[in-house]
Amino acid sequence: MLPGYLIDMDGVIYRGTDLIAGAVDFINELKKRDLPFIFLTNNSQRTRRDVVTKLSRMGITVGEEHIFTCAMATARFLAQSKPNGTAYVIGEGGLLHALHRNGYSIVDHDPDYVVVGEGRSMNFEMIEAAVRMIENGAKLIATNMDPNCPTQNGLRPGCGAIVAMLEAATKKKAFSVGKPSPVMMRSARQELGISSAQTTMIGDTMETDILGGVEMGYRSVLVLSGGTALTDLNYYAYQPDLVVDSIADLNKEEFFQLEDSRFPKVERLLA
Repeated sequence: MLPGYLIDMDGVIYRGTDLIAGAVDFINELKKRDLPFIFLTNNSQRTRRDVVTKLSRMGITVGEEHIFTCAMATARFLAQSKPNGTAYVIGEGGLLHALHRNGYSIVDHDPDYVVVGEGRSMNFEMIEAAVRMIENGAKLIATNMDPNCPTQNGLRPGCGAIVAMLEAATKKKAFSVGKPSPVMMRSARQELGISSAQTTMIGDTMETDILGGVEMGYRSVLVLSGGTALTDLNYYAYQPDLVVDSIADLNKEEFFQLEDSRFPKVERLLA
């Protein structure tokens, strides 16, 4: 039974525009072993093709089938919930593209849903319009609830921060589709065509990557190359199955040979 891997990107494969050492070798090893994997991101700004191009410029060659975004998960969820519906969107190209591909029309009045994603093009007029639409019956959907996004210049407000304004103004709670939502975690696994027992989530964030993996019954690997320090684990009731300094530490034969019963609990994988 071959394992499969769901791999977060920012903090695991790269930081901003800088590739993390060992990432290329690990992905090449997965390809060499013919192990299924998919990159899982809560960033809804880019399309699959955009992400593939970004990775290619960093030296990682993958196809669009290796990319799964929260925008895709959101669009598919809406298409199943209300086929051929309408949406007012606070977000950018990746989200708009995903909604169009799944039969949704983008409108500026009387939408079925107000859909919020990542982006820098939001202004207060859009927030005011969204508030009125929600008050008139549109349902509030978030591609993710990340409160902020790391950038080379520091943190900027994330999708969750924008959604919080809408929730506070309307007293309506958003439904979030991105990590750690089982909607996205299950959809990504199904893309690989594997079972829960075969799935390993590799990420750098306890609140999204690891929590999502734990709740779905996947094995989980926390890398310390992103936003989580080893001492932070003391604050969480749930724990990853394995903790390593970076993805480079996984490119070892003993990692690929680990079975569920031998997956060490909250330990460093040693050379």
